[in-house]
Amino acid sequence: MTEISKGNLPEFLRKLVPVEVRCDSGAARNLEATIFVTPDYLAIGSDSDFLRIPMNLHTATTIAGRFGFVLPTRKMVDAIYLQSRYHLVPQPLPAGPQMRSTAYYWNHNELIKDQVHAIGARLGELVSGDKKDVVISNRLATHVGHIAIYGWHRGAGEPIQPLSTVHGANYADYSHGIRLISEWALINGKLQSVRDILRDPSTAGILSDEGPIEVNSRLLAAQLDSSPIAPARSD
Repeated sequence: MTEISKGNLPEFLRKLVPVEVRCDSGAARNLEATIFVTPDYLAIGSDSDFLRIPMNLHTATTIAGRFGFVLPTRKMVDAIYLQSRYHLVPQPLPAGPQMRSTAYYWNHNELIKDQVHAIGARLGELVSGDKKDVVISNRLATHVGHIAIYGWHRGAGEPIQPLSTVHGANYADYSHGIRLISEWALINGKLQSVRDILRDPSTAGILSDEGPIEVNSRLLAAQLDSSPIAPARSD
């Protein structure tokens, strides 16, 4: 967190990419929104040498709030995948305690780098499929002290990781990524707060498939890991 707070992140991550989201049912039917997202997951380093860094819930929400971002919802993650210029193939590593090690972070980052080079993906273009997302969810209100993760798509509608809150809030492993979403979105051409959109029952359906979500980054960042670390699994 210290390195990112000091600005030690690749230049290409500073340029957000627009993603279109819409709702076809309920109170938000026919509303369209444009959200603005980082093209890949948070990393430290430069454009020529960077390492994607997993984060626990406290660190992720603190970083997001400090720089004017929020974490994505499950619906946003799906939209980002569908509209990504490049779809990487998930590359799981053997499960075990080593999943939380720096060596695993580095090894997985190298696998992603090799795949990016192989398909000719360019920095700054929207990329997905390389990590699971740490997300915001209504489940966090009933699973206090836990982290919500989702994604790592094999294809459209095929996430390896269904929405899960099995792990404690302090948990992070090599497969987790932090995709930041601007606090501001366009709804039918009008700039609005993402937090307000998600809070309002008449608009939440544009950005959430769980109904209204209260995005209280300060509360999330303050959550303590009140449960033991669960064994690594995809559920």
